Amino acid sequence: MNNNIQEQTKWSENVILVDADYVDKVAFNLIVNFERMLGRRIPQADIAHWIDCVALDGGIREGDHETFVVLIHNKDKAAMENFKPGLYAELNGKAFKDHLGEFTISAYPKETIADSEDFFSEALQLIIAQKDVKRVMVIPNAEEASIYNKVREALNRLDDDNKRITVFAMEPKPGGNFRQEILGYSLLAALGIRADEINSKS
Repeated sequence: MNNNIQEQTKWSENVILVDADYVDKVAFNLIVNFERMLGRRIPQADIAHWIDCVALDGGIREGDHETFVVLIHNKDKAAMENFKPGLYAELNGKAFKDHLGEFTISAYPKETIADSEDFFSEALQLIIAQKDVKRVMVIPNAEEASIYNKVREALNRLDDDNKRITVFAMEPKPGGNFRQEILGYSLLAALGIRADEINSKS
Protein backbone atom coordinates (compact mmCIF):
# COMPACT_ATOMS: atom_id res chain seq x y z
CA MET A 1 0.00 0.00 0.00
CA ASN A 2 1.26 3.45 -0.89
CA ASN A 3 1.25 5.15 2.50
CA ASN A 4 2.94 8.40 1.52
CA ILE A 5 0.43 10.95 0.35
CA GLN A 6 3.26 13.18 -0.87
CA GLU A 7 4.00 10.59 -3.57
CA GLN A 8 0.65 11.33 -5.18
CA THR A 9 1.64 12.90 -8.50
CA LYS A 10 -1.71 13.50 -10.23
CA TRP A 11 -4.52 15.25 -8.40
CA SER A 12 -8.17 15.45 -9.43
CA GLU A 13 -10.07 18.70 -9.57
CA ASN A 14 -12.17 17.42 -6.64
CA VAL A 15 -10.74 15.89 -3.45
CA ILE A 16 -12.52 14.38 -0.44
CA LEU A 17 -10.22 14.16 2.61
CA VAL A 18 -11.54 11.87 5.36
CA ASP A 19 -10.47 10.99 8.88
CA ALA A 20 -11.76 7.46 8.34
CA ASP A 21 -11.42 6.32 11.97
CA TYR A 22 -13.55 9.24 13.13
CA VAL A 23 -16.23 8.75 10.47
CA ASP A 24 -16.37 5.03 11.32
CA LYS A 25 -16.91 5.88 15.00
CA VAL A 26 -19.71 8.33 14.14
CA ALA A 27 -21.38 5.71 11.93
CA PHE A 28 -21.21 3.19 14.81
CA ASN A 29 -22.85 5.66 17.21
CA LEU A 30 -25.60 6.43 14.70
CA ILE A 31 -26.27 2.72 14.14
CA VAL A 32 -26.55 2.04 17.90
CA ASN A 33 -28.78 5.06 18.56
CA PHE A 34 -31.11 4.57 15.60
CA GLU A 35 -31.49 0.82 16.07
CA ARG A 36 -32.81 1.65 19.54
CA MET A 37 -34.99 4.50 18.29
CA LEU A 38 -36.43 2.79 15.19
CA GLY A 39 -36.57 -0.73 16.58
CA ARG A 40 -34.92 -2.30 13.57
CA ARG A 41 -31.48 -3.42 12.47
CA ILE A 42 -29.41 -0.76 10.72
CA PRO A 43 -27.04 -2.21 8.08
CA GLN A 44 -23.49 -1.03 7.49
CA ALA A 45 -23.22 2.22 5.57
CA ASP A 46 -22.85 1.93 1.80
CA ILE A 47 -19.51 3.67 1.26
CA ALA A 48 -20.15 4.60 -2.38
CA HIS A 49 -23.52 6.11 -1.44
CA TRP A 50 -21.89 8.03 1.42
CA ILE A 51 -19.15 9.40 -0.87
CA ASP A 52 -21.82 10.48 -3.36
CA CYS A 53 -23.72 12.33 -0.61
CA VAL A 54 -20.54 14.10 0.54
CA ALA A 55 -19.78 15.07 -3.06
CA LEU A 56 -23.29 16.52 -3.50
CA ASP A 57 -23.03 18.43 -0.20
CA GLY A 58 -19.66 19.72 -1.41
CA GLY A 59 -21.20 21.16 -4.58
CA ILE A 60 -20.47 18.45 -7.18
CA ARG A 61 -23.34 18.00 -9.60
CA GLU A 62 -24.18 15.41 -12.23
CA GLY A 63 -21.50 15.14 -14.89
CA ASP A 64 -18.24 13.52 -15.88
CA HIS A 65 -16.18 14.71 -12.91
CA GLU A 66 -13.07 13.16 -11.37
CA THR A 67 -12.84 12.98 -7.59
CA PHE A 68 -9.97 11.67 -5.48
CA VAL A 69 -11.03 10.23 -2.09
CA VAL A 70 -8.31 10.19 0.60
CA LEU A 71 -9.00 7.93 3.60
CA ILE A 72 -6.60 8.55 6.49
CA HIS A 73 -6.61 5.87 9.18
CA ASN A 74 -4.55 4.48 12.04
CA LYS A 75 -2.07 1.82 10.97
CA ASP A 76 -3.53 -0.73 13.40
CA LYS A 77 -7.03 -0.43 11.90
CA ALA A 78 -7.62 -2.74 8.93
CA ALA A 79 -11.10 -1.54 8.06
CA MET A 80 -13.95 0.89 8.48
CA GLU A 81 -16.01 -1.63 10.42
CA ASN A 82 -19.35 0.12 9.94
CA PHE A 83 -19.05 0.56 6.17
CA LYS A 84 -19.46 -1.83 3.26
CA PRO A 85 -16.99 -2.41 1.69
CA GLY A 86 -14.73 -1.32 4.53
CA LEU A 87 -11.37 -3.11 4.27
CA TYR A 88 -8.65 -0.57 3.48
CA ALA A 89 -6.64 -3.16 1.55
CA GLU A 90 -9.66 -3.64 -0.76
CA LEU A 91 -10.61 0.03 -1.01
CA ASN A 92 -7.11 1.34 -1.71
CA GLY A 93 -6.62 1.97 -5.42
CA LYS A 94 -10.23 1.14 -6.28
CA ALA A 95 -12.54 3.35 -8.30
CA PHE A 96 -16.24 3.54 -9.10
CA LYS A 97 -18.20 5.56 -11.62
CA ASP A 98 -21.74 6.90 -11.45
CA HIS A 99 -23.81 9.96 -12.37
CA LEU A 100 -21.36 12.25 -10.54
CA GLY A 101 -18.33 10.96 -12.43
CA GLU A 102 -15.43 8.75 -11.36
CA PHE A 103 -14.24 8.40 -7.76
CA THR A 104 -10.78 6.97 -7.03
CA ILE A 105 -10.07 5.88 -3.44
CA SER A 106 -6.70 5.82 -1.67
CA ALA A 107 -6.09 4.78 1.95
CA TYR A 108 -3.14 6.20 3.89
CA PRO A 109 -2.22 4.80 7.32
CA LYS A 110 -0.86 7.00 10.11
CA GLU A 111 2.00 5.47 12.06
CA THR A 112 0.55 6.23 15.51
CA ILE A 113 -2.55 7.80 17.02
CA ALA A 114 -0.29 10.63 18.24
CA ASP A 115 0.34 11.53 14.59
CA SER A 116 -3.37 12.18 13.99
CA GLU A 117 -3.44 15.96 14.24
CA ASP A 118 -0.32 16.67 12.22
CA PHE A 119 -0.91 13.95 9.61
CA PHE A 120 -4.40 15.19 8.80
CA SER A 121 -3.54 18.90 8.73
CA GLU A 122 -0.39 18.27 6.67
CA ALA A 123 -2.42 16.22 4.19
CA LEU A 124 -4.94 19.05 3.96
CA GLN A 125 -2.21 21.64 3.39
CA LEU A 126 -0.68 19.46 0.66
CA ILE A 127 -4.05 19.09 -1.08
CA ILE A 128 -5.06 22.75 -1.01
CA ALA A 129 -1.63 23.73 -2.33
CA GLN A 130 -2.25 21.82 -5.59
CA LYS A 131 -3.21 24.24 -8.36
CA ASP A 132 -5.27 21.56 -10.16
CA VAL A 133 -7.49 21.03 -7.10
CA LYS A 134 -10.56 23.30 -7.25
CA ARG A 135 -12.95 21.71 -4.75
CA VAL A 136 -12.08 20.09 -1.41
CA MET A 137 -14.44 18.34 1.00
CA VAL A 138 -12.83 17.92 4.44
CA ILE A 139 -14.08 15.51 7.12
CA PRO A 140 -11.81 15.92 10.16
CA ASN A 141 -12.41 14.79 13.74
CA ALA A 142 -14.03 18.14 14.48
CA GLU A 143 -14.96 16.98 17.99
CA GLU A 144 -11.29 17.39 18.91
CA ALA A 145 -10.83 21.15 19.19
CA SER A 146 -7.08 21.00 18.53
CA ILE A 147 -7.61 19.11 15.25
CA TYR A 148 -10.44 21.36 14.10
CA ASN A 149 -8.40 24.47 14.93
CA LYS A 150 -5.48 23.22 12.81
CA VAL A 151 -7.86 22.59 9.90
CA ARG A 152 -9.40 26.02 10.34
CA GLU A 153 -5.99 27.73 10.51
CA ALA A 154 -4.78 25.94 7.37
CA LEU A 155 -7.88 27.00 5.46
CA ASN A 156 -7.81 30.58 6.75
CA ARG A 157 -4.26 30.90 5.36
CA LEU A 158 -5.46 29.77 1.92
CA ASP A 159 -5.22 32.65 -0.53
CA ASP A 160 -7.08 31.20 -3.49
CA ASP A 161 -10.60 32.39 -4.27
CA ASN A 162 -10.93 29.74 -6.99
CA LYS A 163 -11.06 26.87 -4.51
CA ARG A 164 -14.35 25.81 -2.94
CA ILE A 165 -13.73 24.24 0.48
CA THR A 166 -16.43 22.51 2.54
CA VAL A 167 -15.80 21.24 6.08
CA PHE A 168 -18.11 18.57 7.49
CA ALA A 169 -18.89 18.24 11.21
CA MET A 170 -21.71 16.82 13.33
CA GLU A 171 -22.71 20.31 14.48
CA PRO A 172 -21.96 23.87 13.36
CA LYS A 173 -18.45 24.97 14.32
CA PRO A 174 -16.64 28.32 14.47
CA GLY A 175 -16.42 29.43 10.86
CA GLY A 176 -13.63 30.50 8.59
CA ASN A 177 -12.55 30.61 4.97
CA PHE A 178 -14.82 27.68 4.02
CA ARG A 179 -18.38 26.39 3.80
CA GLN A 180 -19.84 24.02 6.40
CA GLU A 181 -22.11 20.99 6.11
CA ILE A 182 -23.55 18.61 8.73
CA LEU A 183 -21.83 15.23 8.48
CA GLY A 184 -24.77 13.32 9.94
CA TYR A 185 -27.03 13.87 6.93
CA SER A 186 -24.76 12.00 4.51
CA LEU A 187 -24.20 9.19 7.00
CA LEU A 188 -27.92 8.74 7.70
CA ALA A 189 -28.55 8.48 3.96
CA ALA A 190 -25.78 5.89 3.54
CA LEU A 191 -27.18 3.88 6.48
CA GLY A 192 -30.62 3.81 4.84
CA ILE A 193 -32.27 5.87 7.59
CA ARG A 194 -35.08 8.00 6.17
CA ALA A 195 -36.34 11.33 7.49
CA ASP A 196 -39.94 10.06 7.59
CA GLU A 197 -38.86 7.17 9.84
CA ILE A 198 -37.23 9.56 12.29
CA ASN A 199 -40.20 11.96 12.21
CA SER A 200 -42.67 9.17 12.94
CA LYS A 201 -40.76 8.29 16.11
CA SER A 202 -40.30 11.83 17.41
